[in-house]
Formats: sequence, C-alpha cells, structure tokens
Amino acid sequence: MYPENFRYTKEHEWVLVEGDTGTIGITDHAQEELGDIVYVDLPKVGTHVDQGKSLGSVESVKAVSDVYSPVSGEIIDANPALADAPEKLNADPHGAAWLVKIRLSAPAEVENLMTASDYQTYIGAEK
Repeated sequence: MYPENFRYTKEHEWVLVEGDTGTIGITDHAQEELGDIVYVDLPKVGTHVDQGKSLGSVESVKAVSDVYSPVSGEIIDANPALADAPEKLNADPHGAAWLVKIRLSAPAEVENLMTASDYQTYIGAEK
C-alpha cells in the first residue's frame, strides 16, 4: 500500500528522491484522516523550505492541516492539477496528486525519515 521507494514523516508526508530532486505529497493515511479535500495551498516556485517546517496546507471539510516538508530545499514545481481539482488528493495521494517538487539542499536528511515498513508500523500503533 505504501511505496517502498518513498520515505515518510511522522506528520504523514512522503518524499520520493530521484537524484537531487524530491517529490513531496501526503500519505494515504493522511487523506483518509482528513476526509474530503476541498483546497490545497502550495508555495510558489523558488521558495526555500526547511525540513520539518510548513510548506503549505490542505483543507478538508473537517479541518485545515499544515503540510510539513520532509526535506530542505528550493521548490522547483507545484502540482498545477490540484488548484482545480484538490479532491485528487483523496483518489491518488501517492501518484498524480503529488504536491511539490523540491531541489534538495541537504540530501542526507532523507536518511532520518521512515521507510514504508516503519511508517506502516507507526500508523498501526497510532490507531
């Protein structure tokens, strides 16, 4: 259910690192907890974000939740599809509904994140 090549945070974000680029999104568990997502606020290209700091927010019918960056770097792309169809996050949170792409400034930070099996254990313990 959770892709093995992603790394995960305790705040329910994921990152897929390819070279010096990281693609960031929220996990399936996060979208389930949020319910129907109605709005996504993403940073502008060129914005620098630090690991563990808010990079935007996701609004559902239940609540507004900050999205925390799993890694540090510069935003190089924000998913334009989510502006018109934020509900895609409910349908495909690990695929087409990625949030941002980031140029990593500290690639070693990824080593501090959870693997897929670690994350599944974590969310199992959280319930």
